[in-house]
Amino acid sequence: MRILVTGAAGFIGHMVVRALADRDALIVDGRERRIAAIIATDIAEAPLTALADAHPRVHAVPGALDDPAVLDRIREDAPELVVHLAAVVSGQAEQDYDLGMRVNLQATIALIDACRAMPVPPVFLFSSSVAVLSCAHNDTISEDTLPAPLSSYGTQKLMGELLVRDATRKGFIRGRALRFPTISVRPGKPNQAASSFASGVIREPLAGLEAVLPVGRDLRLHLASPAKALDYVLVAAGLAQDEIGTQTTLTLPGISVSVGEMLDTLERIAGPEVAARVVGRPDAAIARIVSSWPGRITTPRTQALGFAPNADFAEIVHEHRDGGRQTGTRPGPTKEEETT
Repeated sequence: MRILVTGAAGFIGHMVVRALADRDALIVDGRERRIAAIIATDIAEAPLTALADAHPRVHAVPGALDDPAVLDRIREDAPELVVHLAAVVSGQAEQDYDLGMRVNLQATIALIDACRAMPVPPVFLFSSSVAVLSCAHNDTISEDTLPAPLSSYGTQKLMGELLVRDATRKGFIRGRALRFPTISVRPGKPNQAASSFASGVIREPLAGLEAVLPVGRDLRLHLASPAKALDYVLVAAGLAQDEIGTQTTLTLPGISVSVGEMLDTLERIAGPEVAARVVGRPDAAIARIVSSWPGRITTPRTQALGFAPNADFAEIVHEHRDGGRQTGTRPGPTKEEETT
């Protein structure tokens, strides 16, 4: 079996490639398959080269997904599993509409079109986000709540979800769109994601640095850890298409925690001196985006399918502080550096 990972130099993509390269087989669409090759694509060439040098089954294909040469290579390799993580993050997509549309939507269209030319429809994992959802006052919603994005990023991700659903209905792919929670704590440096603070207020203080908090302590977030995000990708790949049916969008579980509870947990684990490195500095633009996100999402369907959330936020902090199962991520962003 050949596997394609787009956005492979990004945070989640790098973890996925490393995890796949460390195993000989993977359950895909309900049955175990031997991994023959992993095709890694991204606009950042150096990290791909490093992955290929470290793992003989990883093949680097640098370039954008709208590059005809990259698409020709994908069609030629005809992967049986596609993990589509390439994206522009939320804050950047909001600031640069054309870039967001090109990377988040048009590249997805091009990739699905490439899959149409393959002899066997591949299992196709699309990285979506809880940013497709919105609610008043950072409230609680369910996985059945109709999407109503209030950002360009969320809108682009919702269009991608619908494309995956229709392409699955047409038999072009065996799709599943994964609505990831906000992922915390991410290693590396801050990026342009509206949710970047959710990692920064833990990561920077633990590293002895000041962290800026642009929102209030009462804001609630639907969170999962990096290791949990990797688990979700592997579980989603393994599901048989019959288990998913026509409802190809999967709203993934997370823990609901307020910013205040996050900071209290940091203080409890690392001490008041570390927690004091978080400095409040309100940012109206960030607050406007994140306050429209649900503070809690109930997910009985996806939990019944085998997706399990973290136990609590303390587990997430310990995972980051102790190294968890993170796998050599880059210090800066390229493609999919966030999920909201």
